[in-house]
Amino acid sequence: MFFSGIEPAPADPILGLTEAFRKDPRPSKVNLGVGVFMDEKGATPVLECIRRAERVLWETEKTKGYTPIHGPAEYGAAVADLVFGAGFHGLAAGSVAVAQTPGGTGALRIGAEFLRAFRPGGAIWMPDPTWDNHKNVFGAAGCSVRAYPYYDPATHGVDVEAMCAALEKIPAGDVVLLHVCCHNPTGADLDAAGWKRVADLAAKAGWFPFFDFAYQGFGDGLQEDRAGLLAVLQKVPEALVASSFSKNMGLYGERVGALMMVAESAKAANAALSQVKRIIRVLYSNPPKHGAALARAVLEDAELRGLWLQELGAMRQRIAGNRQRLVDGLARRDTGMDFSFIVRQKGMFSFSGLSDVQVDFLREQKAVYMVKGGRINVAGLMAESLEYVCDSITEGLKL
Repeated sequence: MFFSGIEPAPADPILGLTEAFRKDPRPSKVNLGVGVFMDEKGATPVLECIRRAERVLWETEKTKGYTPIHGPAEYGAAVADLVFGAGFHGLAAGSVAVAQTPGGTGALRIGAEFLRAFRPGGAIWMPDPTWDNHKNVFGAAGCSVRAYPYYDPATHGVDVEAMCAALEKIPAGDVVLLHVCCHNPTGADLDAAGWKRVADLAAKAGWFPFFDFAYQGFGDGLQEDRAGLLAVLQKVPEALVASSFSKNMGLYGERVGALMMVAESAKAANAALSQVKRIIRVLYSNPPKHGAALARAVLEDAELRGLWLQELGAMRQRIAGNRQRLVDGLARRDTGMDFSFIVRQKGMFSFSGLSDVQVDFLREQKAVYMVKGGRINVAGLMAESLEYVCDSITEGLKL
């Protein structure tokens, strides 16, 4: 029989952890593994700006007909304006093409298929470490995946020297994946000087940049978080950019993202988009409508956009506050470690410095769940569980 001969696939390292957490009967359990924003009640909220946008759509939407293969042009224009800023030279020149995708992951996969077709033989270079699914997405598309140094465990920051030394040697035909901000899983981002060096290397070496911009607004702000992207695009004429509204609008289950092609000319951008549309047509024909309509409504309506900026700021402040509270809580205990680096990191995640043995102990003995490698979702910390988490980590560090 066909199905009886198929072996079960191993659980996804992050989603599988969430399933284990849900089945854990211990009342003290804490989930610091899942990569979603959570409020003080432990819920992933529907933002008020989204609720209001839902009401607008309910009253004004006239059809559930198909969208264009690459999504509505108005959605693409709103996304490009958000990602690059209204003053970006490529927008005025018409040399940025946008395709709506099912989330940021969909954007990465469409981009991977595009690169496999038009840059055959070139490798995809990713930071070490990177989001686990990056390797799977590009590998499944048939791309050759390689790594460049990124994180320095000694400083809990970016190893800029090792990174730049590696980027300098990457061949011109290859592709370099860059996290624009809020690096997943480490939370360690390049500073302005680091981005300038990367931009200079991209221009000199000639490799092709592919930006993953999944957390715009979760670092320092919408404009601040795009600074590294713009620094590189000042020096190189072409790039791919994958973006997502999962985090900054809380549209996780709606799967709202975009793939942007930055080209030298409008003609080149349109040609690239035509090929991306062929890829989309084969894979899923056209994108889902509802979530993108919500994102567009928020971006285009001044009142809704203002409300969104307030809510986004509150999410960012909660994450920053959790970082500080965790550092303060651990500082009050005899851990033998200085965790102040957690405050300097950006976004939802932090490489805590905990070993896999300690991570296993926390999960098995304390019901505190985090990803292998010690990645903590700081947004998963609640006031009621903070002291317990700090006590548990302190105990784990004594192993």
